[in-house]
Amino acid sequence: MKYRLLDLLACPICKHFPLQLYVFSFRIVDRNIGEEKKPLCELFCGYKTRFIKDMKEVPPCEECIRYEIVDGLLYCPNCKRWYPIIDEIPRMLPEEDLSFMKKYKDKIPKEILEEGVPFNLKGE
Repeated sequence: MKYRLLDLLACPICKHFPLQLYVFSFRIVDRNIGEEKKPLCELFCGYKTRFIKDMKEVPPCEECIRYEIVDGLLYCPNCKRWYPIIDEIPRMLPEEDLSFMKKYKDKIPKEILEEGVPFNLKGE
């Protein structure tokens, strides 16, 4: 998943924007933006986790475009739902199983582990 996808994604349940991103692993690819307009994102820079309108500096699009998030987690602070990123693909279906959460429990913030919806590890 590219950081710039955070400019497009909202929680499918409550429509909150932007989602919070937790990166567990990533890879760097040889890519550049060429002649595309900058910034690539219109509303929110996921790489810097700021709204474009609030940024004083030019977003680092050339650096951002080189990162692919392999495994991570998207979190909605509004409804507390979480969505795993597995093999570079954000899984936005609300019925994900607990195996992802158990695999990365040492990397997931405590509030998500204990209060995340629809699944959490509070009782474990």
